[in-house]
Amino acid sequence: MKMQDVHFNSVEELLDYLPRDERNMVEVLRHLVFDSVPRCREKLAYQVPFYSGFRRICFIRPGSVPWGKVRQQGVQLGFCYGFMMEDETGFLEKGNRKQVYIKTFMKPSDINADLVKAYLFEAVRVDEAMRKIRRG
Repeated sequence: MKMQDVHFNSVEELLDYLPRDERNMVEVLRHLVFDSVPRCREKLAYQVPFYSGFRRICFIRPGSVPWGKVRQQGVQLGFCYGFMMEDETGFLEKGNRKQVYIKTFMKPSDINADLVKAYLFEAVRVDEAMRKIRRG
């Protein structure tokens, strides 16, 4: 059974598929990721863009791209190792998840660039710490 009814060959195809507001939010978030995560690699996985350093750091999931039969509202910025990040302000949505934490944006004006960058820097810190542990 397929998890998703859509398939994209590139991030550009994904962007072309999205409604205007979602596309705008995805483009803003992509820009923030590329500005904040040095030498990150962007790759589609599960039909959404994931960004990696040593390991996967974060992803952007537009609500128009279903996960199984579930469609979300807004655009999610997910942190693959969110459970290891400092989150004193409670910015991240944990839900019932043990590892991946997210932040959902409903409209472009919801995106606070400075706050998002701070969390991206924290995610990079976690990624670099895991790399150092792995190297010994």
